[in-house]
Amino acid sequence: MRTLWSLVLTATLALPALADEAQIRRIVEQKLNGVKVEGVERGPLGLYEVRFRSGDGMHVVYTDATATHIILGKIYDTKTDKDLTEERLRRLNAIKFDSLPLAQAVKVQRGNGKRVLVMFSDPYCPYCKQFEQNLQQVDNITVYVFMFPVIRPELADHSKAVWCSPDRAKAWLDLALRGKPSATSTSCDAPIEKNLELGHKLGVSSTPTLFLSNGERVAGAMSAKDLREMLDKVASSK
Repeated sequence: MRTLWSLVLTATLALPALADEAQIRRIVEQKLNGVKVEGVERGPLGLYEVRFRSGDGMHVVYTDATATHIILGKIYDTKTDKDLTEERLRRLNAIKFDSLPLAQAVKVQRGNGKRVLVMFSDPYCPYCKQFEQNLQQVDNITVYVFMFPVIRPELADHSKAVWCSPDRAKAWLDLALRGKPSATSTSCDAPIEKNLELGHKLGVSSTPTLFLSNGERVAGAMSAKDLREMLDKVASSK
């Protein structure tokens, strides 16, 4: 009997403390310059995940049960090689993919096009150019490119010329990959301003910003291998 009670006591002491959610909200909002906490729930490693939103989407920090410590940064699982924080943020910042106005995007397709990706991209963004090179290594893909010329807005006509070109996909790749602007007139009704408005509405604050077919958001470039794995995972989950 004594052994049984010892086990019960040990198990009870090992349980993580219950969170004081009100205190967590108050302290996090105070210490992080007045952010508005939208939710508190259990997270990895016995910590608590605290969610708040800014102009570029949802963010998370971690605390103990009473917010004695606030942990800024990411949690990485070395056994599975997964960035747990990044995966969580992709889900928290997911959108309704079907709501995207794909008619405003340049469609680039290779192979059967079964892998689907939306990309907000600036032709004069170095990371975008690097990612375009990686994209060339991914087959059976359809990429909807929302041209988003924010780095050098004075060259937005280059994006407009892509839209006005008879072969938009080729014109985009010439510009984004090879830095070769199209000589096509820019007199057509190009949706560049609409793309800028859409990007700001969605909280796109950097390029490239990607949206997977399940609505999850990915900020920044990635390798062709990582992209293939991510697209295949989304496809299999459907």
